[in-house]
Amino acid sequence: MANTQMKPAAALLLFLNFCMYVIVLGIGAWAMNRAIDYGFIIGPGFKLPAHFSPIYFPMGNAATGFFVTFAMLAGVVGVASAIAGINHIRSWNASSLPSAASIAGVAWTFTLLAMGFACKEIELEIRNARLVRMKIQLPFNTTR
Repeated sequence: MANTQMKPAAALLLFLNFCMYVIVLGIGAWAMNRAIDYGFIIGPGFKLPAHFSPIYFPMGNAATGFFVTFAMLAGVVGVASAIAGINHIRSWNASSLPSAASIAGVAWTFTLLAMGFACKEIELEIRNARLVRMKIQLPFNTTR
């Protein structure tokens, strides 16, 4: 890669991308922790609720569990893509580009999948105020 003047711009965008995925992971971890703490209590003396779902979230609506799960997957793969991007910026040659680009593509597809669930959650109109922050982080998101 002969064009080394693009290195600072790529590093800045990589840092912003890393920050976005860390924010998504933080809010998703909060939502997952809250769902585990306040979700269904299943034990020896308890029966399963009639409409039991393993992806039940006490806040939001039916799409919230899927949204949070896939947003956290997108966050983890996005952080991995940032690490591969750091390796590519450090070496800045053609041999490190394919691995960084492929993991970035996987992170992008997970992000688009999470965005689809975010749009479904918005369409169902019952949402948690804190989860709106995580939806803002996703690209091309249209909120009402």
